[in-house]
Amino acid sequence: MSLKVFDFQCELGHVFEGWFASEENYQAQLAGGQLGCPICNSGKITKKLSAPRINLGHAQAPAAAAPVSAATPGQAQAATPVAVPATGALAQLQADVLRHIRKIVSETENVGPRFADEARRMHEGEARERAIRGTATQQERKELVEEGIAVMPIPDFLDDGRLQ
Repeated sequence: MSLKVFDFQCELGHVFEGWFASEENYQAQLAGGQLGCPICNSGKITKKLSAPRINLGHAQAPAAAAPVSAATPGQAQAATPVAVPATGALAQLQADVLRHIRKIVSETENVGPRFADEARRMHEGEARERAIRGTATQQERKELVEEGIAVMPIPDFLDDGRLQ
């Protein structure tokens, strides 16, 4: 099965790929409002100009991986082959991860710049245990981890109010 691969960009500048069974399939999804940015969920997307690309899946044998070696300045270095999932599995994985992060964000309390203090208060039993998010400096995050408090940084664009 061959897939058509198109490049898109949302109104916020996120660039991503869409994989379609055919041009007709793309047009049907577009008309049905099924296309959206996998990063911010924006439905305002545009198809970018790109060279047409058809993914032939397993119709072609995979290229053998070339050994990678260090090159001294001025020496040409061979390109390293990169595997691309033939079925859009990478795009699906990215969308699944982002959907999961959005769910986590929507189920947490935003404590803003009080994050480090609130995390410590919960760790010490001085505040009710709950899922929180907020802002912390790199130093504050390092100190929390050293104190045995688990933290997970998330990019700002995943916590900007558009994900709820």
